[in-house]
Amino acid sequence: MSALGYLIVAIVVMGILLLLGIFAVAARRTDSEGAVTSADLDPKAIKADRARTAAKQEASGTTAVATMERTDVSDDAEVDTTIEPVPDPALEKTEITATEYGVTRRKFFNRALLVVFGLFLAQFAIAGLAFFWPKLKGGFGTPINVGKIDDLKAEVIQGATVVPKFMAAAQAWIVPFDTDALKGSSFEDVPFVIAGGEDDGIGLMALWQRCVHLGCRVPECVPSQGFECPCHGSKYNIHGEYEAGPAPRNLDRFGTLVNDSGEMIVETGTIVQTARSKNKTAPYPQGPFCV
Repeated sequence: MSALGYLIVAIVVMGILLLLGIFAVAARRTDSEGAVTSADLDPKAIKADRARTAAKQEASGTTAVATMERTDVSDDAEVDTTIEPVPDPALEKTEITATEYGVTRRKFFNRALLVVFGLFLAQFAIAGLAFFWPKLKGGFGTPINVGKIDDLKAEVIQGATVVPKFMAAAQAWIVPFDTDALKGSSFEDVPFVIAGGEDDGIGLMALWQRCVHLGCRVPECVPSQGFECPCHGSKYNIHGEYEAGPAPRNLDRFGTLVNDSGEMIVETGTIVQTARSKNKTAPYPQGPFCV
């Protein structure tokens, strides 16, 4: 797994742990509509609450003493009715700030949801970046070394029969091409699609396996010496030139070159499109069709 893959997995794990932490903390919070315990308040608020409780207890004791004194006085005695009234606890409420009150469960959940939502957006952005980021260290879209050009020629040319060699990394069929047929062909203006041939007159082409009609993978057909699409019946000769079917043009091909070590390099980032050839460079069919 790549470093970016590990990063994505780490972010997902962090998101799960954060979600579990949110529910664990929320389970210990009181309901946002209920009372707040002294553990949730600032020390100043706790002190104020204790003072109010003591005042209430003192007022209750004064009332009880006054009642007892009235019961001990005779009916003819003058009764002192100037007893101080019991203070209303509702009027003694002290306003506290939001900081002293703390974060309610509702606010906690709202903030937690925003954090989780932001985390998942970040994961989506990283995954999108990984999808669109160009592969600069190899793979399709970059130059692909497909091997020694002499070895490839020996594999694809077997007497009078051409056996195309498929290179999966380049998504290409390697086929031979007689450089004498280049003049007047559809490839005359794009000679860089032919690798080698300076010594023996036989170069190599790299044909993209993708059908130009609807993108199906086109297999080779050795009996007919061409390529025949199984999806809709488009047919091409051994050089990928259009022969029949709904395809609008020749098979696409890649730019090629031979490096200093005599190896064929397929430039999968350079795709060449050519119109249907008027002057065909290879006979087709040379045997029974495969499709």
